[in-house]
This record gives sequence, C-alpha cells and structure tokens, in this order.
Amino acid sequence: MKVDLKGRSAVVTGGSRGIGFAIAEALAGAGAAVAIGARTAEDVERAARDLTERHAGATVIGVRCDVRSREDCEALIERAAAELGGIDILVNNAGIGRFATVADMSVEDWDAVIETNLNSLFYCSHAALPHLKKRGTSWIINIGSLAGKNAFPRGAAYNASKFGLIGFSEALMQEVRHDGVRVSYIMPGSVATEFSHPSGSGTTGEEWKVGAEDIAQIVMDLLATPERTLPSRIEVRPSRPK
Repeated sequence: MKVDLKGRSAVVTGGSRGIGFAIAEALAGAGAAVAIGARTAEDVERAARDLTERHAGATVIGVRCDVRSREDCEALIERAAAELGGIDILVNNAGIGRFATVADMSVEDWDAVIETNLNSLFYCSHAALPHLKKRGTSWIINIGSLAGKNAFPRGAAYNASKFGLIGFSEALMQEVRHDGVRVSYIMPGSVATEFSHPSGSGTTGEEWKVGAEDIAQIVMDLLATPERTLPSRIEVRPSRPK
C-alpha cells in the first residue's frame, strides 16, 4: 500500500548510507520532509544533497550527530522540529558492530557499541517524544537485528545492545500507545550494506541477502497501517539464504 506523507516530517539517524539512507529516500519520495543525522558533517551533507537531487522538491536537511552524545541527539531533534515544523516519525537506525570475545574485547569497543546501538535510542526518543505526542498520531521505528534474539560467540556487545533494543522498544510501546505514538521495531537478518563490509569492499556475491531498500519498504508499509493497528515486532530474513 502506498502512503502519502506530504505535510509530515521525519528524523532518521544513521541516515547517510545503508539502511538509513534507503529509509530516508523512501520517506522523501513519499513527500515527507526529512532530517538525517550522521556522525560526520561531510557524509550527512553529501547524503542530503543526493536525496534532494533524486527527489525534486523534497525537503531534506543533514545534521551532524554522533548518537553517542546526548547533546548531539537533542540538537538533531530540536533542529528537525524547528526547521521541519514538528516531528511525526522517528527512525532510530544508527548502529555499529564490534565483534570479539568478552575476554578480548576492549572497554572502548564495548562502550562504543552500547552507546551507539542502545543509549542513542533513549537519547533520541526522550528528546522527540514531546514533539511526537503533539501530532496526535506518530511513530517511533527502531531498527534492531535478529541478533536481538539469537546470541553468538564474539557477539556479546552487539547481542546485548540488540537484546536491549527489544526491551526498550516494548516498554516504550506500552508507555506511549495511548498518547498516539506507535512504537515498532524491525529485526533484519543478513542485509547487504556497508555494515557487513566496513572496509568498503562492496557487496558482490551477496545478492541473496535482504536489501536496504527492502527494509525501507517495510518502514513504509508500517506507516500505511491503519491507526487502530500496531505491528510492534517484525522479523526479516533472506527468503533463500545461501
């Protein structure tokens, strides 16, 4: 079902590439005004330019935001609300992976994963909720992972962050559903993005994986859901795994 988001506004963290960029593009293509956050100014400014070039007339702003920083998250939300006239949709997408055994993992890597993948959910949601509640009907969509239910060796930090995302999302969903704010989380399995190839080696040979645009389509399907209905948890897997 196609959704018309003209007059609506959205914030997407980690929006300069991968799943976040695909979601931001889908939102802009449906008429939403979009604020994207990313850790470096160069990346987020480039992504915002790309989106406005691809979608003539779209309103897209890029904001440098390190989601490990409460101050940066608050600044992203406040700028989006001020420049876009409010916030209807928050997509908490920013995430990283650092993989090592517990014995070998550094404290710095542990902190980076938990702060990026879990603490940022609180920072952004906490800042956005006053704006979302004003809209009457709005969404928080958190991008999780099947690693939030399936633990694996060398994944303690990543697993902990994604298990935590589930608990956070389900508690928040129950807290704000009567304020007109729907909370959902999406749990992708193998997705062909730069996340799997941080060195930039590309995704050749991984066509069997879920595409970033597939996750974006699920976000759009959620936004098209009638107000009386809340799909709170969505698991996503490759249909034909390798």
